[in-house]
Amino acid sequence: MKTIKCMMDHLYWADERIIDALEGSNTKNNDLLKLVRHVAVAERVWLSRLQGKGSAQYSLWEDAEDLTVIRTMFKENIEQYRVYIEGLEESALEVMIDYANQSGVSYRTSVRDILLQVLLHGQYHRGQINRALRIESADPVQVDYITFARL
Repeated sequence: MKTIKCMMDHLYWADERIIDALEGSNTKNNDLLKLVRHVAVAERVWLSRLQGKGSAQYSLWEDAEDLTVIRTMFKENIEQYRVYIEGLEESALEVMIDYANQSGVSYRTSVRDILLQVLLHGQYHRGQINRALRIESADPVQVDYITFARL
């Protein structure tokens, strides 16, 4: 649990840094805004599944124009994930969760694997966002775990 909690703290930190970088870049690149919104919504989708709720109401790939709305989504995700993680016992990591994906296909996945998906998915897309910022001649932001660990 200690490792997952630490990695989740990194996720919260990295999400905030990537939003800060996007705001600082003043980018108008709709694909970038759509991608960062996708990260926030995907985190919310997985949390809903972990909480035993459906996720059909969430659209993973909508356009986004307002980083303030996305920042709010990230803040809400942080609050809800912290509550969820704090109440989670080590043994609960092996509990299997039944859920349907956004296309309605049913799956069964362990809590551990869902949390790892959340952690790795965001890191993947933050890398894509940083690359796009660099291409636009904007400053990418350091979001590597080791940078977080050194704080």
